[in-house]
Amino acid sequence: MFRVFEMKSSTENIPETEIDCIAFTGSIFALYSEHYKTEYNSAYRPMREALGIRPYDWFCDGGASLEENPDIFLLLEDNDLVGSVACYKNELDDLFVRNRYKGKGYGRKLMLWGMKHIAAQGYKDVILHVAEWNKNAVQMYVNEGFIITGQEEIG
Repeated sequence: MFRVFEMKSSTENIPETEIDCIAFTGSIFALYSEHYKTEYNSAYRPMREALGIRPYDWFCDGGASLEENPDIFLLLEDNDLVGSVACYKNELDDLFVRNRYKGKGYGRKLMLWGMKHIAAQGYKDVILHVAEWNKNAVQMYVNEGFIITGQEEIG
């Protein structure tokens, strides 16, 4: 069993971030879909293995499919995939940063960009769900003003 926190923050007074993300559609999807799947699997595999969540690689042969999605946004640097964040209505989801870019503030930048995107859609609050196992992410969210509003035991 493992615990997942629901966390919430206001969309007011979100700090600025200098990044710009691109919707995962059209030519961007065509160019980056295989790379996205590989990096998504790489980012989430350690947690999925530690928590016994199968499949360990979400995008695998015969597993989940990936389609163009205007709610998924990529952060590119010199045409290299840095990371991604999904914004489903007022929920931040699937935020990841590739290993080679970790420790450089990109996780925070993606989170802030996603929050601003959600605010621009007219939502007053942002919610997200994060496994307690992912202590770095939990701490980042708390540091940026998210509060735990619920928890669920899974497994």
